Amino acid sequence: MTPDQRDILIELTNIDRVEALWQRHCELMEAYGFDRLLYGFTRFMTPNSLGDPNDFVVLTNHTQAYRKGFVEDGLYRHAPMVRWALQNEGHCSWQVLADQLSAGALDEKAQKVMAFNLHHKVHAGYTISFKSVSSRAKGAISMTTLPEMSQDDADAIWAEHGSDIILLNNIVHLKILTLPVPLQNQNLTPRQREALEWVGDGKTMQDIAQIMGLTQATIEKHLRLARETLNVETTAQAVAKAAFHNQMYILEA
Repeated sequence: MTPDQRDILIELTNIDRVEALWQRHCELMEAYGFDRLLYGFTRFMTPNSLGDPNDFVVLTNHTQAYRKGFVEDGLYRHAPMVRWALQNEGHCSWQVLADQLSAGALDEKAQKVMAFNLHHKVHAGYTISFKSVSSRAKGAISMTTLPEMSQDDADAIWAEHGSDIILLNNIVHLKILTLPVPLQNQNLTPRQREALEWVGDGKTMQDIAQIMGLTQATIEKHLRLARETLNVETTAQAVAKAAFHNQMYILEA
C-alpha cells in the first residue's frame, strides 16, 4: 500500500457525515472509470422481502429520473444484479447479464429493467455484494462505467485495480454503518431522540420526565411521535430501529 492510499483510507475513516463520505467515494470511483454509483442497505430483510422501502439506506449519484424509475418505482425488485447480490457475496461483472440474455435466462420483467438501464446508459459495470453477519441485513453497490466505456473496458479496469476498488468499497460500506443516515420522513426530533435514549438506558416514564424536566404526558407524546416517525408499533421497536440507523446517542457537531 502506498502512502497516498493510506492517506485516503485514513481520510475515509475519519469522515463524520454520510453526505461527505459519499461525495468523496464517488470522486474516488470516478477516478477508476465508474462515474455512477448506487448503494443500498437494509437491516430488515425477510425471506420474502427486502423490508419496507422507507427503511432502506439508498445513496446514489445517478440522475433523479434513474433513481425514480429504479428505486422509487420498484424496478430494483426485478433487477438481475440485485437478485445476484441477494444470493451471493463478493463481486460480479455485468458480463453475466449479456450471457443470461443470450441464453434466454432473463424473464420479461428482468428484460424490462435492462431496457430501462440501456435507456439511461447504464450498460457496463460491476456489482459488489458485501458480507453480512445477519440474516436480516444486506448491502450492495452497483458501479456504472462512464457512458462511452464498454464491459470489456470495465473488466480491464477490474483486472488491474479490482482489489483496490473492493477495499475502498468495503471501507466505505463499514463506515456508513457507523454513521447517522437520514431516512425519508423518519428523522427524529432532538426531544424524541432523547426520550428514546433514556428508555434505552432503562429509565421509567417518571425518571425520564424528571430528567428532561417535562411531564409524563409530554414524554409519552414524544415517544408516540417517535413511534409514528419510525413506523413501528412499540417503543421497544422504536429504540431498536433508531439504534440500527444510528439515530441515538449522537455526538452533535
